Formats: sequence, C-alpha cells, structure tokens
Amino acid sequence: MLAFILRRFALLPFVGLGVTILLFGLLQFLTPEMRASLYVKDPRQLSAMEEVIRRYHLRDPFPVQYGVWLKQLLKGDLGYSETAKMPVEKAVKAFFPATLELAVFSFLPILFLGVWLGTQAAVKKDKWLDHLSRFLAITGYSLPSFVLGLLLLMIFYGQLKLLPPGRFSLETDLLIHTDKFQQYTGLLLVDSLLNRNLSVFWDILKHLILPAFTLCYINVALLVRITRSSMLEEINKDYVRTARAKGLEESVVINKHARKNALIPVITLSSLLFVGILGGVVITETVFNYPGIGRWGVTAASQLDVPGVMGFALLYACLFVLGNLGADLLYAYVDPRIRLK
Repeated sequence: MLAFILRRFALLPFVGLGVTILLFGLLQFLTPEMRASLYVKDPRQLSAMEEVIRRYHLRDPFPVQYGVWLKQLLKGDLGYSETAKMPVEKAVKAFFPATLELAVFSFLPILFLGVWLGTQAAVKKDKWLDHLSRFLAITGYSLPSFVLGLLLLMIFYGQLKLLPPGRFSLETDLLIHTDKFQQYTGLLLVDSLLNRNLSVFWDILKHLILPAFTLCYINVALLVRITRSSMLEEINKDYVRTARAKGLEESVVINKHARKNALIPVITLSSLLFVGILGGVVITETVFNYPGIGRWGVTAASQLDVPGVMGFALLYACLFVLGNLGADLLYAYVDPRIRLK
C-alpha cells in the first residue's frame, strides 16, 4: 500500500507541471497587453504597460515567458484581481472557505444518502423504496438547480421568512469583522464554535441549509442511480450466491461483500462531485447570493479579469488532481488488487 501511495505522489509534480503549461499556453491567445494585466496591481500602472511587458518578457518566446510566470507562481504571486479588488491569492483565501463550508455541508448527505438509498433500491428491487429512489433520481436529475433554488427561496424565504440567502446576516457580518470574533480557519461554522458564539453558528447554519439542500437533491440523484446499477450487477454474481449458500447473514453479504465491490464507480463519481462543488457551483451560489469561489470566478470571467480567471483555473486544476489522487487511494483501499497495477 505504501509503495502504491508513493508512486501516486511521485506523479503529482509532473501532472502539476503539465497543467501549468496547458493553462499558460491558453494565455498565448491573448495579446501581450492583456497578459500584462496579470502583474498589474494598481490601475495607474496601465500607463506604463510597455515597462510591464518588458519586465516580464511578454514578447519573448514561450519558454522564457513560461519560466518567468512559473517563478512568480511559485512565489505565490498570481497577480491582482480587479473584480475582487485584491491580489488573487488573497481573493482565493477570502472566497474559498465559503465554498469549502458549503461543499462539506452538502457532500456528506449526498454521499451517505446516495450510497444507502442506492444499495437499498438494489436489494429491494421493484419494491416501494426502489420506486421512491427512481422518482427522486428522475426529478433530481432533470430539475435545473436554479429552478429548485428559486422555488426554495420563494417558499422558505419569501413566504415563511425562515431561511435567508447569502452567507450571513448583517449583524453577523458586523460582528465577525470586529475584535470580538476571532477567525481561525475562515470556516465560519467552525470559527463560531471556537469563539463559543452559538448565535453566529445558528445564523451561518440557517444560510447554508437552502443552498446545501439544492446541491444535495440535484447531485444525489446520479449517485443513487450509479450505486443501484453497480449493486444490481454485484448481487447477481456467483460469489454473492456462494456467500448466501454458506449461511452468512444477508446484511453481511450485502454490506461487507457486495457493496464493497460495487463502490469503485461510486468512488469515481463521488470524487468528481466533491471537486465540482469545491470548484464552485456557480448557479447555486448565484441564486442564493452565496459569496463563494464559483461566483467570483464567473464574475472575473465576465469582466475579463485575466488574473482572477487564471487563479480560479489553477485552483480548480489543483483540486481536480488531488481529487483523482484521493480516488486512486480509495480504490486501493477498497480493492487491494489495484495496488499491484
């Protein structure tokens, strides 16, 4: 297992290098003047654009430009984002914790409900629970997230005045930016507990419920379908019949043998879902006015904020690589035969 993990980690630098070459290569479709905005932290520097172009070798051959850009990247200098009004690295630190909080809060129900309901639907095929899972899967898979989000807002905020949009209320916003509230992680649910402030915790939780439910309902549908089909394939195999013939309890046959072997496609889909949520679920964050990394990325793209777009793309690429690494490690844990490949 250790050798397998080390092999996967040894590939990371090469994958990362390939990603940066690809992303920087896409920048070559822009003019040197537009690429110079990567390094402009003060709009007044635009008058000295030629100096910026010369300093960062933006008219030089590709290898020279890439070397200069990579050196800046390794120093943590990703440029200045006009849309966020701050350096890109600070913008990522400001927006990413909100998306991470939403991702964790929505992904755990997606994972547990998707695997459990998909397993039960396969075991109880054509029973009422199977029909219920199909109904949830069809409606969740076909219902646009912005439609569901607007319906939830209309009911729970517009009519009932219970669950507001955004990330926090005005009172919480004022409090967390004072000396009375210490931000340790940027994850406000965690920080509110560390500050022993339950009012802030409840306020953050209220704002998370609707966007998290939207993401959960939309995404759990696909996970239920994949789990169900994978489980149906496994429980009809010979080793499951043999386990039953030996007199093993049905719960042991299903949970220890069949479901474990059915988890490979589930792991693949789950890692992609989690990375997708971490990369920023743009529509959901926009509908609920949630200040996450996805909404910032779209704003940067719509306003031609090149540094912001590059920062967002690099972050998403890193998350995707790490998500695939995590999936590989889970594959090896679930199926030891994979470690030998």
